[in-house]
Parts: sequence; structure tokens; C-alpha cells
Amino acid sequence: MTSASPAPYRVALIGYGLAGSAFHAPLIATTPGLRLDAVVTANPERRAQLAREHPDARALDTPEQLFTEAAEFDLVVIASPNRTHVPLARAALHAGLATVVDKPLAATAEEALALCGLAQSRGALLTVFQNRRWDNDFRTARRLIEAGTLGRVHRFESRFERFRPKPKAGWRELADPAEAGGTLYDLGSHLVDQALTLFGPVSTVYAEIDTRRDGAAVDDDAFLALTHAGGVRSHLWTSAISPLGGPRLRVLGDRAGYVKFGMDPQEADLRAGRRPGDGRPWGTEDAALHGTLGTDEQAAPVATDPGDYPAFYTGLAHALATGTPPPVDPLDAVATLTVLEAARRSAATGQTVALV
Repeated sequence: MTSASPAPYRVALIGYGLAGSAFHAPLIATTPGLRLDAVVTANPERRAQLAREHPDARALDTPEQLFTEAAEFDLVVIASPNRTHVPLARAALHAGLATVVDKPLAATAEEALALCGLAQSRGALLTVFQNRRWDNDFRTARRLIEAGTLGRVHRFESRFERFRPKPKAGWRELADPAEAGGTLYDLGSHLVDQALTLFGPVSTVYAEIDTRRDGAAVDDDAFLALTHAGGVRSHLWTSAISPLGGPRLRVLGDRAGYVKFGMDPQEADLRAGRRPGDGRPWGTEDAALHGTLGTDEQAAPVATDPGDYPAFYTGLAHALATGTPPPVDPLDAVATLTVLEAARRSAATGQTVALV
């Protein structure tokens, strides 16, 4: 006779826009050990969408209703606009709930650090959804670096470039610093997090940040040059005005280099309604999109590791069950925000900013 499986952790999701509906909800719903119980959204169209996509999850009108019923949940996932991240995370932690916050954790490093302190004092789990640590290209580059295939790495180049010449309506285009809008805090949060994950702390930051589109109120084009304490230089680009994109990744070592074009397929698959475990291999790409490894004299395609966004919530379920650390340390978000703030200072003065 076998013992019954433990009850799944009950999850409440705040927000059912793009982040909530396309990323968090489907990943939560397909993770063993987690159950999507409730979603906070007052928008009638999104409530109807929720009923179609997750009929077993109930809709709540407000975060306040969720926190009033906090005893009915184990985990809160915050996928609402950036300006709400800090107050909602603070309320969730005070309610004793494990908490996931979509990036960026806060608008400032100071606010993020205060949340980390609150989580520690309350004995509550806090983590940040940095899904692009599980992009196919990043996973492949990390494997090659850790295996020593590239030798001693001296430069890391990474880009998230799009072509959206006309600003869209929405909070990401608002100039209020509390919104943490613009491409630097949006895609730049991923770029910096990836660089820090691979190469550790940064000693200096130089940045060029521009607002180029007609009618735009926030930055839409940025370049960051980071010098890591270990000597590696990371060159990072994020843009909404790139009609032709450069390589997604280029990593240069003293033995070989790795270059990769094209985006990880997971976002497009999730947006299209595909789900992990639906019978098709998840996170894989056509061999024609594989990157190149080697030197100018001798280079060959190298298979791309599958992307694995589900690993975040699988790791989170494990952390909840065992009391071990979550898949992303929230202090990593503090380090990322520290670099982004230094980038803004650098761009404003034209000077390199020292962090250590």
C-alpha cells in the first residue's frame, strides 16, 4: 500500500495580462506539486479568458480580497505592473505567504533590499521570476563556459533587440520612475541578470541610454559595458528600434567562441497557447538555428540545449517542499538593480561608474 501524494501548493496569481496569462499561469498549471487556485483580475475580458484557459481557478476582484483569504493559499505570484510589485510583495510577505515577483523586483535597489530583509525577518520565501536564465541560448553558453570549451572567457555580448518604431499604449511607456518603464528595466533586467549569473559581480558600468522614437517618454535604446571583478567584459544591448538584429549571444574565450542568432522559442510557444507536456518536445529549436562554436579557422554548428522555463516553478515547488533556497536568490535582483541604477548615472554624466 502506497501513501497518498502530498496536496499541491495552492497558488494565487495577481495579474492576468501578458505575464500572468502567457507565462505564469500555464507554467504553474503544468508543474507537479502546484495548483493554480485563484487569479486576481477585475477585467471582464481577462476573466472570460481565465475561465476558458483555467476553468478550475476562481477569479478574485482585488489583491485585498486575496490577502483577506490568505490562509487559503500557500504561494502568491505577482505579475502586475511594476509600480505594484513592492506594495503587493510587502503585503504577501506580511501575510506569511511565499512570494514570487516578476522582474524587476522593485524600481530601486533600496526597495528590493528592503523586501529581502522583510522576507528574512518573516521567515517567508521570496524569489524573482528570471525566466531567461532558462533560455536555450543562455543554457548552452553556460554549459560551454563551465566545461572550459571556450577557454578563459574575456568578452560576453548579449542582445534583446526588437523593432517597434511606434510606442504602444500602456504603463511600460510612462515616464514616472515608479513605473520602472522603458527597455532598460524591461529587457535590460534580463541582460544584466544573465551577465551577473555567468561572471559574477561588476566593478564598473558604462552606459548609453536614449529615447529615440517620436512621442516616446521612456528609453527605447540602450548599451551597457560592464567590467566584472574577475576581468570579463560584458557588452549588452537592448532596443525597440532595431530593424536588423545582431547576434543574440556572442561569447569569446582564448580557445574558442560561441555565437548564436535567433530567440528562444518558449515565449512564442506560450503566447501561441502551447504548453509544456502537451506531447511535443518543449523548448527545442530546428537544427538550422543552432549556434556556431570554434574559431575562424575551424568552426562548426553546436546543438542548442532545450529551453526550460518549467524549471523555475519545478525548482520553486521543490524549495517549498524541502525548505531549500528558491531557484533565484532575491539578492540577485538587488545586484541587477544596482547595475541598472549605475547605468542611468553613467548615461546621464557620460562617465564610467565604479561600484567597488
